[in-house]
Amino acid sequence: QVRVVESGGGLVQAGGSLRLSCATSGTIFSTNGMAWYRQAPGKQRDLVAGITSGTGTYYRDSVKGRFTISRDNAANTVYLQMSSLKPEDTAVYYCNSFPLVRIPWGQGTQVTVSS
Repeated sequence: QVRVVESGGGLVQAGGSLRLSCATSGTIFSTNGMAWYRQAPGKQRDLVAGITSGTGTYYRDSVKGRFTISRDNAANTVYLQMSSLKPEDTAVYYCNSFPLVRIPWGQGTQVTVSS
């Protein structure tokens, strides 16, 4: 069964940076798009950034110019470089396939941005 393991979250001050990593198992990675999602307390889980099996990318408007998604197919890993972080970026960040969610959700990684 394909699984994902997210890491790299933490506590950071506004304006700071973090790099999230998502390691996947199984054979789904190289032939599928991958994405980062986030869920803040009391809110729904939203798509943050996605990357196709090629080089196409998608970003929600609120993170454009601040976040960069990338992938390493040899390592079955997708990354999210986050810069100029804002308190409203505080959430649990998850990764999954894109554009369709096909993998059981992992535990996510907590990102907390203090003002």
